[in-house]
Amino acid sequence: MALKFYKPRTPGTRGMSTLNYRQLLSGDKPTKSLMKGARSFGGRNSQGRITTRHQGGGHKRSYRDVDFVFNKHDIPAKITTIEYDPFRSAFIGLAVYKDGEKRYVLLPKSVKVADSFIVSETAPIKPANRLPLGKMPVGTFVYNIELKPGNGGKIGRSAGNYAEVVAQDAGYTHIKMPSTEIRRIISTAWASVGEVSNDEHRLVNYGKAGRMRWKGVRPTVRGTAMNPVDHPHGGGEGKQGRGLRRAKTMWGKPSGKGQKTRRPKKYSNIYIVTRRKVGKRK
Repeated sequence: MALKFYKPRTPGTRGMSTLNYRQLLSGDKPTKSLMKGARSFGGRNSQGRITTRHQGGGHKRSYRDVDFVFNKHDIPAKITTIEYDPFRSAFIGLAVYKDGEKRYVLLPKSVKVADSFIVSETAPIKPANRLPLGKMPVGTFVYNIELKPGNGGKIGRSAGNYAEVVAQDAGYTHIKMPSTEIRRIISTAWASVGEVSNDEHRLVNYGKAGRMRWKGVRPTVRGTAMNPVDHPHGGGEGKQGRGLRRAKTMWGKPSGKGQKTRRPKKYSNIYIVTRRKVGKRK
C-alpha cells in the first residue's frame, strides 16, 4: 500500500493520510512543450455569475495537455515517465511514439516505465492498448471510453475507475458503467484496456479543512442551517426536520439518495439498458 500515515502531533494530522508519491511516480519533471498556464475561474461563467458552487481559491496549477483522442493508429509508443497531474486524480505518463512524437496519456493500473502500447484495430487485449469496443471480448475492463467514434475518451477517466464490456449486440457494445448503469455504445467507438491508475486515491484522508482549500474546494453549508429565504430546508427554531417529503436542492429540484434527477427527455435515454442503482446499497 502506498498510503502514508502521520503521528497525531496536531489535530490536522490525526487520521490524515497522503499518497507516497516516491513509490508511485518516476520522479521526472513535466515536459514543458506539453504544458500551458491555466486560469482559475472559481466556478463562474463569462458574466461573472457562479454556475458551480464550492469552487474558488486553491494553489496555482499548470495544465498538462493530455491526449484523450489517440488518433495515431498502428504506431507503437513507449511510456517513459509516470507523473502527477494536478487537474486529475489519475496519473499521466509521457508516451513517446516510434516516429518521435511525444504526448501525455492517461495511465492504467500496472503499467510501468518502459512498457509499450499501441492504438490499433488488431491490438492484443492487454493494459493500455486501445481498440474499438466491437473488438473487445465480453468481460474486458476498459477505461477512457468514447461515446462517438473519434470524439475522444469521455467515460472512465477518474482514478481507479473502469467499465466492463457485458455484451455485443447489433452493432452496439453494452458497457457496465462505474455507476452500475448499463449503456449501449456504438461498437466503432474506441476504448483503452485496463483500469485507471492510482486506485488508492479514494482512501486518502485529507485530515483538515485547510487542505481542501489548497485544492480549490470552498465550504459547503447545509440547507437546514440556512434561512427560509435561502433554501427550502431553511428556518425553524433550533434543529428541525426538513418538513418535506423529499429532499430538495436550493432551487427546489429533487436531491438526495434515491431521488431520480435525470431529465425524462434527455437525448441519451434511448442508449440506457439498465438505470444506475442509487443509495447506499449500490
